[in-house]
Amino acid sequence: MEKSLKDRLFDLIPPAMIAVVLGFWAYGPRTLVDHPWALAVTSPLIVIVILLLEAVHERHAGWRMNKQEFATDLYYSVLSATVIAWLTQMLAEEPLVALKASVGITTQWAAHLPWLAQVMLVIFVIEFGQYWMHRLMHNWTPFWLTHAPHHHITQLNAAKGAVGNPIELFLISLSVVALFDLDRTAIFAALNTLGVISGFAHANVRADPPIWYSFFFTTIRHHSLHHSTDYESTRSNYGNSLILLDRIFGTYREGEGVLVGQDDRKRLTIWEQTMFPFVPVIEAYKARRAKKPLASAPVQSELADDGNGTAAGATATA
Repeated sequence: MEKSLKDRLFDLIPPAMIAVVLGFWAYGPRTLVDHPWALAVTSPLIVIVILLLEAVHERHAGWRMNKQEFATDLYYSVLSATVIAWLTQMLAEEPLVALKASVGITTQWAAHLPWLAQVMLVIFVIEFGQYWMHRLMHNWTPFWLTHAPHHHITQLNAAKGAVGNPIELFLISLSVVALFDLDRTAIFAALNTLGVISGFAHANVRADPPIWYSFFFTTIRHHSLHHSTDYESTRSNYGNSLILLDRIFGTYREGEGVLVGQDDRKRLTIWEQTMFPFVPVIEAYKARRAKKPLASAPVQSELADDGNGTAAGATATA
């Protein structure tokens, strides 16, 4: 089936947006790109643009944004940009910088790389760490409990990458980029480029980028399959933005998902997502509390016989 002109134009939007991002950080007015708040403006702007594209050329009607999803996504977007970002800086980035200074680590070679090479280095370092963290989360129960809420989402859109348990959001944000001496604009350009790629990888936009793009970068086809209800499919396509890593490490899988979600596709509330990792501990505690009185209580001779020679209610704790 031949694509319409609209389809072909939308297929080119993801790589075009990456080019715009790189052009802005490479050639934009220094008063803007050097401003410490520049990234705080450009990052949400990218998400907003992709969300607007969803309204123009949506992929699946079942993923259409509604008021409930908007409120949830807004909460997590703000949480990620404030609390999670602050925790990452205080508990990870600043200690790494201090460690680097204390042991005399120097990476001046990185600062002397061409600007675009610095951008590519940051993208690779972040994505390499996220790939293995993501894979760990699917293969070790304590980490899976933090990641599972993200798989309970029942629709995809450009803001869904920020939705998940706060512990997971912190863990997935960790990287060692702070150890490298790099141009700040190169770091910001890399972060915004990753934002474009991962935004479209979660977006409800009918856009299927060119084959050269989808060979290196994660698309909505790759990531919707990872979010599908099929268990085996969720154990593939771990790359948040670099699907190339899945191709290298043997976890790539072709296909696309439409029905997304976990188990019975139950949508979790914000509170349920927050408490999800602690549910097994809470349930175990409740079970122990429930068994204690029964174990210590004396046998009551006045329990009524159920007619079969056993006390009524004796099977209640079986």
